Amino acid sequence: MSDTLKALLTATATSQLVQPATHRALWGLFDRRERWSLSWRGWLALGFMTVLSAALFFEGVYPFLAVTHRVNANALVVEGWIHEYAIQEAVEEFRKGSYQRVFATGGPVEGTGGYINDYHTNASIGADLLKKYGIPYESLQMVPSRVMDRDRTYGSAVALRNWFRDHNMAVPGINIVTEDLHARRTRLLFQKALGKDVQVGIIAVANVDYPANRWWHYSEALKDVGSEFVAYLYARLLFFPPEPPDPEKTARLPQVHA
Repeated sequence: MSDTLKALLTATATSQLVQPATHRALWGLFDRRERWSLSWRGWLALGFMTVLSAALFFEGVYPFLAVTHRVNANALVVEGWIHEYAIQEAVEEFRKGSYQRVFATGGPVEGTGGYINDYHTNASIGADLLKKYGIPYESLQMVPSRVMDRDRTYGSAVALRNWFRDHNMAVPGINIVTEDLHARRTRLLFQKALGKDVQVGIIAVANVDYPANRWWHYSEALKDVGSEFVAYLYARLLFFPPEPPDPEKTARLPQVHA
């Protein structure tokens, strides 16, 4: 083996064994070490990935939130707070489908203060509009909720669940009509409230104020998409409602009289 090759092997082995020098200061409280950093190619690749991720988000977040997925159901649920054009779409859905009942849900109207009754809720407003546009009175049921501010959608779902139980109505599936960006969160929260034994379908009514394929051109849409996306993440990852009581177990509990 030549002297040059031996020297090269020795230098390579030595460089692998020797640790990089560490500079310390202030009695060893701080040290300086060798670190990796992005080169200009790395920054270019990172910028490209950031732009690509943003483009995919802007392209996909709207259809992700505004999902429509019907299930086989004879009960139609309409969130009473939706705009009048969405109520008209709900009436068309009822006419085209094989629905037997329509349930208008919703909590107290904003700005009512402490005065709340069943006929001063979004459920009652939605029911009135549904009747106005042709839903038969005998097919319509108002299901109001008393929940204000936070978790209003879930409160409406719980009110509907309790109405089904109070009236001994077995419902294998429902379809819910709501406004587009609210659709995925609505389906999630109603599924949490009604349980796995009830299929929950969702019908997203398109917003007439801005087009879904160019929503980022409108300041109102940017606000709506951002707030709804955050709200959905909260409902999916951080919202854990208590399990609903089992009616059969509750019925078996002994009655205690004060």
